[in-house]
Parts: sequence; C-alpha cells; structure tokens
Amino acid sequence: MKNTETIVSETLTRLREKSPLVLALTNSVVQPLTANLLLAVGAAPVMLTDASECEELIHSCASALLVNLGTLSKEQAAVMRSAVNAANTQKIPWVLDPVAVGLLGFRSRFAQELLALQPSVIRGNAAEILALAGYDAKPRGPESTCESDAAVNAAEELSSKTGAIVLVTGETDYVTNGRLLTAFSNGHEMMTRVTGVGCAMGALTAACTAVAESPFAGAAASAGILGIAGEIAFENSGAPGTFAAKLLDALYELTEDEIRSRLKIAELG
Repeated sequence: MKNTETIVSETLTRLREKSPLVLALTNSVVQPLTANLLLAVGAAPVMLTDASECEELIHSCASALLVNLGTLSKEQAAVMRSAVNAANTQKIPWVLDPVAVGLLGFRSRFAQELLALQPSVIRGNAAEILALAGYDAKPRGPESTCESDAAVNAAEELSSKTGAIVLVTGETDYVTNGRLLTAFSNGHEMMTRVTGVGCAMGALTAACTAVAESPFAGAAASAGILGIAGEIAFENSGAPGTFAAKLLDALYELTEDEIRSRLKIAELG
C-alpha cells in the first residue's frame, strides 16, 4: 500500500500529465482565483451557467465536477442538479462544497438533496460539516465558528452515511472515509485572509480526484498540495495581496521532493 507522501506527490505529477478538465459550478466571488489555481497545478477550468451546456460538456470531455453553493440561486440550483445527474451517468467524480450550509434554509435543504445524489467528496469547514451531518452548528458565511477537530466525528458519520469521502478544512485538515482518518497540518493562517482559497480548494479536490487512484487519495492530495503551497507562499510574501500571487506561483513550481520533505501528516485511524 502506498504511503501518503507518495499518493500526494504522484497525484501532483498526474495533474500535470493528464490536465483534467474540471467543470466548476462555483460562486461568483471566487471564480478568477479558482480558475487560476486550477491552471497553476496543470488542470483545465471551465465555468458555465447553462444546464444544457453543462450536460453536453460532461458527456463529451469533462473529467470532474465541482458544485459550490456559495452564491446559490434557484436557477443555479437547477443547473447544478442537471450537472450532477450527468456526472453520475458518466461516472465522473464530483465534489460538493456546502458553503454556509446550516446558516440559511434554501442552501441547507438543497445540500441535503445533493447528498442523496452521492458526491465523491464533500469539502467543508468544521461548521459546515457539522451542520451537514445534522449537528447544531452555524457557520459565519464561508467561515467556520469552530476548529476542524470538532467536526471529526461528524465527518466520519457523514462519510459512513453517504459513502462520500469527507474533507474537513481548517488549521488542520482531516480526510476520512468513515473508517480511516488522516490529518494534514500544513498551511498557514494567511490562507484565511484571501477570499476564495477554501472554495478554490474544492476545485483542486475535484481535479485531484479525477486523476488519483481513489476519492480518498484525491482529497488527501488536495489537502497536502494546497497546504504546502500555502506555506511556501507565506515564506515569500508578507501580506494578503502578494500572498495570493505567490500561492499561484508556489502551486505552479511545487515539486515532488518538496511534498516529500514538507508534508506533515498523521494517520489517526
């Protein structure tokens, strides 16, 4: 069985070799950063708003789908529903990013509907994962009101219930399939000072899952790759504006050797 360092480093290489096309149905605030982040790691981003075009792309050439609920509308929900059904038909992985679930009713109900459609990976902060799993937790917009370790049990329950891999993000990122649990301690606090890094991580997770050996490996790779890039970016910047640019540079220049030397993980189960 491959160790986690090998899984993360090999997935980065596969991203650059295969250049998976990711259909990112994401919120309007984070689209530029999301697209640039995917390009930096070697993936190909596409962002559409028409349901028929989404279905056509998925049936023809898409490698993975991201569904991000950040600026959800009834019209966008209909597009997302069609895209998810097409992804399931084509058997391509899709990632659910339940932004602010638990805070607002419409998105919370829609997120539960999407859970029944079997996402490959669910990526969220602690408050979102807790709320999605049925616990009383209210996020503050896209931000979490609690630490990621507070959602570990909920993540394991949610994974066991839905069959999805759950990636809880925060100071420590956790990846679980309901039985196995891996913690990633890379990253930097500055990542929370740039709008869209977390949402862009959902797109990175979709790209990684498209080329990885399993959804668990894809989620683990995205946590490791982005966390290490965040550390390198901070080392070369001093404030949010330069950090955002340096994050893209770090992703573009990241090597397998840097992953092996810098990855901070703990296998917890």
